[in-house]
Amino acid sequence: MYLTVKETAEYLSIPEDLLKKLIQEKKVRALFDGEQYLLNKEQFNATLEQLEKYKKLYLEWLNEPIPEDIDVKDED
Repeated sequence: MYLTVKETAEYLSIPEDLLKKLIQEKKVRALFDGEQYLLNKEQFNATLEQLEKYKKLYLEWLNEPIPEDIDVKDED
């Protein structure tokens, strides 16, 4: 499924200007149909899945309790 630059920017939650810059730098594949650029939605699925995976791992790491230090002695 092909999306316009505006639709793709909304899908990825990034500014349109950034997406246009990535297209010009050829970091994102796009087709020009004579009027506008079209981007294949499927090329971003693997990247979005990886980002979700890393976000989940990061949140798990943040929620991990801090272990007590075995070298701490009660000075009372």
